[in-house]
Amino acid sequence: MRSTKNVLVYIEQSDNKIADVSLELICKATELARDTGGEVQAIAIGQGLAAELERPGHYGCDTLYYIEDERLGHFTSVPYAKLVAGQIEKLAPQIVLFGATTQGRDIAPRVASTLRCGLTADCTDLQIGSHKYKKKVYEKTLLQIRPAFGGNIVATIVSPESSPSMATVREGVMKMSPPDPDRKARIVKEECELGAQDFPTKVIDVVRTIKSVDLKSARIIVSAGMGAATPEGIALVKELAATIGAEVGASRPVVDSGLMPGDHQVGQTGTTVRPNLYIACGISGQIQHRAGMSESMRIIAINSDPDAPIFDIAHYGIVGDVLNVIPEMIKAYRTGGSGS
Repeated sequence: MRSTKNVLVYIEQSDNKIADVSLELICKATELARDTGGEVQAIAIGQGLAAELERPGHYGCDTLYYIEDERLGHFTSVPYAKLVAGQIEKLAPQIVLFGATTQGRDIAPRVASTLRCGLTADCTDLQIGSHKYKKKVYEKTLLQIRPAFGGNIVATIVSPESSPSMATVREGVMKMSPPDPDRKARIVKEECELGAQDFPTKVIDVVRTIKSVDLKSARIIVSAGMGAATPEGIALVKELAATIGAEVGASRPVVDSGLMPGDHQVGQTGTTVRPNLYIACGISGQIQHRAGMSESMRIIAINSDPDAPIFDIAHYGIVGDVLNVIPEMIKAYRTGGSGS
């Protein structure tokens, strides 16, 4: 496929509401398109989305292609993947971005398989740069950055001969710029040219569960790591959070051990957060966790290991056992730091 220099974003929607991750990707796409010299395009699929279609334009989308059909009201893998693949073949973008959500992880591999192109999952950063392989230099190619080998290294993946280069990006990883109401996208309505055979499944009912915690919008988060992974430690983390008006987070090992629900997980495979204050209690600071909280405005780390990687990104570090340190923090907060 001969590609343009454009960047295409798949717009994810649910209940006629565009997902935040898609708007985050539009913001990132504007940066990438500036470097490639192309424009930002988007594709939205569904029914009754008219009221939402202007939003991507406010964040930098130049042209939005919309496919509407009553059969597309709820996401189903086969028709959505076929429509997205068809639009990509028609538009020939250089780069295609999906959210690394349940929906994005379902549709992106299907599209990549149909188009026989590369796909990099769960990227934490995207850049445009050059890549030299043997004697050939590829200019203005997509650099897809993500943790690899269990999070022990950060890998830069390139697929310069893949057309297009495709990537999925987790929610909250890319910053969302303030919307510009004066900026508008050109909206192009496309026909849904699918037959009954393209709808092998039908959504009968939709059951949604509400998350027990909203970490993305939390201003203060107190997170528990394996250094606090005891009933007493978790209780202290929750008490500290309640004392200072914070939400409770956790590292993946703590969630995997069953001590905290999955909604509280922070990191590459959890939620990416940017609070004003992040208190890491007994968290070593592996790459996967740091990818989800390193952009917090202030980070306080408590760890008994003075060489723990978390101290490399912490603004303030306390070397000590969380079972001893947290009670002192609670006491200091409640007494205004007087210690009496």
